[in-house]
Amino acid sequence: MAEARQAHWQGVYTSKEEAAVSWFQDNPALSLELIEQAGPGQDADIIDIGGGASRLPDALLERGFRHVTVLDISQAALDLACLRLGRRASEVQWIAADVTEWNPPRRFDIWHDRAAFHFLVDPADRAAYIARLTEALRPGGHAIIATFALDGPEKCSGLPINRYDPEGLARELGQGFTLIESRRHDHATPWNATQHFQFSLFRRRDG
Repeated sequence: MAEARQAHWQGVYTSKEEAAVSWFQDNPALSLELIEQAGPGQDADIIDIGGGASRLPDALLERGFRHVTVLDISQAALDLACLRLGRRASEVQWIAADVTEWNPPRRFDIWHDRAAFHFLVDPADRAAYIARLTEALRPGGHAIIATFALDGPEKCSGLPINRYDPEGLARELGQGFTLIESRRHDHATPWNATQHFQFSLFRRRDG
């Protein structure tokens, strides 16, 4: 399963330019707003799960955050992001791994995931993701998870996805996480189609 996922996303990022994928965002404004709402200082440890070639690390560096990590299953996606950032790429830690098989090296203050979790349609993969989330996020830390909303697309990049509302996502994560806030977001693709997302902010409970 992981090998097939890796092959798929390598193919996507080696065959398409950064702005030629449906999830491209020039400005990750809502992600930044929710990160700032979580209230981390500039020394906060932030990880972007499934970040790909996202421009979130650029924006975080511009805001003075000093500990930014991006994890993605596709090395090609990370290479695109590094090329775009140029010299500043060395200020980010890049991890090429499948999150469901990853062993977190330390704990983070912010876990950000825009549109990775909803690709995990196998319950075993979701359980593995949540186990990594629980291990990697410090008690009191915050997770921002964005998925297609209940009225969002049923597929993305040719793959089936699971759609969520904030309450359903909270049930999936379990009692270790408290839903703090949710936002609905209408994402405009590069070809001006609209995709309905929900962004949810969770706090990991102490203990």
